Amino acid sequence: MASFSTLFSTLILTIALLSFSCSSQQFFSPVEKDPITNLFSTLLWVGTEPTHEFNFVIDIGGPILWYDCNKAYNSSTYNPISCESKHCTNDAGCTSCNGPFKPGCSNNTCGANIINPLVDAIFSGDTGSDALFIPKSKIKVSDFISGCTDSNAFADSADSDFPLKNLPKTSKGILGLARTPLSLPKQLSLAPFKLLNKFALCLPSSNNLGSLFIGGVGSSLSKFQLTKVPLVINPFSTAPIFTDGDASYEYFIDVKSIKVGGEVLSFKSSLLSIDNKGNGGTKLSTMKSFTVLHSSIFKPLVRDFTKKASDKKIKKVASVAPFDTCFDLSTIGKTNTGLDVPTIGLVLEGGVEWTIFGGNSMVLVSKNVACLGFVDGGKEPRTAVVIGGHQLEDIVLEFDLVSSKLGFSSSLLLQNASCSNSNSVNKMVKSSESFISVE
Repeated sequence: MASFSTLFSTLILTIALLSFSCSSQQFFSPVEKDPITNLFSTLLWVGTEPTHEFNFVIDIGGPILWYDCNKAYNSSTYNPISCESKHCTNDAGCTSCNGPFKPGCSNNTCGANIINPLVDAIFSGDTGSDALFIPKSKIKVSDFISGCTDSNAFADSADSDFPLKNLPKTSKGILGLARTPLSLPKQLSLAPFKLLNKFALCLPSSNNLGSLFIGGVGSSLSKFQLTKVPLVINPFSTAPIFTDGDASYEYFIDVKSIKVGGEVLSFKSSLLSIDNKGNGGTKLSTMKSFTVLHSSIFKPLVRDFTKKASDKKIKKVASVAPFDTCFDLSTIGKTNTGLDVPTIGLVLEGGVEWTIFGGNSMVLVSKNVACLGFVDGGKEPRTAVVIGGHQLEDIVLEFDLVSSKLGFSSSLLLQNASCSNSNSVNKMVKSSESFISVE
């Protein structure tokens, strides 16, 4: 006959299993901003015996999670994905290795395309499954599928391209959150966790922590009202490597027009539409620090912004790379939404407007100078508007892959809040609690 303690343990496990299959469940991981690169990252643990604590750069347009499995890396629970597996797309071929078996060195292994958008190269790697821990939520995912590559194999000289180049020094890989079968939200939407295929971000503007929620907006952010607009699928891939016929897995939205100081900007509006080759349109990116615009949009935006700034007695000064338009900080007033400068509005479907205030439009480059944080992308960019990380800070974003909608809040600064003080970190479970593993 089973003991009371055994029955009680079974009951607790059953309750845990039921709770993790609940569609309202979210998993949390804190987000930090690197002050040197302006990129955002989160801490996850990979592997067992030993377990490795890795900072992953967040790439909302990245197809997979990948990490550096160099010579110093090992894990007793790593299993390579075979070339015949249903999880192998075969777009990166089949790999083999002459050395002793370890993560990143095995035979008949499904290859992985290791993509770092900040490097003009695609690196070879392996696809495998291993334990992934989300430490702040105390969750262990036993067989998470990801890519790994040995960075030492590419770093022959200081000038060489290698997988971790241009990432923060503490980062060991990239967490891809795109619309793909192997993204973290998609894998956690399957059994046994069965979370909703959503994720939410609140990116910090300071060195305090922001939030990443898998499964939708967490309770600590639910008080902020979200405006929801359709996510647009670009029928042509925007990835650095793809198969003909592939659609883009990045997140596009339908911007109809752009305003400066409440007045519509004059430019060729067809640039905001995706053409029959997949060019144009507007996408969101956490790998671009600042918004990048087609030259035909950038130039009138700068012109109108400068004129309206002049009307407010704001004095223009010499440009500071990479920015074109800079101002004397002492001539700019301050508000609760940042510097008091003309607003920039993205007009979306149905007349919905995403308003960018000074806290998101301006960048302090010195104690005396602030610059407009938008960059000229040239005359032939693939995408006309790429909304960068600085413009995404201190707002709540929910990427809902169930309904294919983007939810966004107004600037939290309007409510005397920010992503750094939303209290999401403080409400998490204590680190002394044990991990829950759902097999």
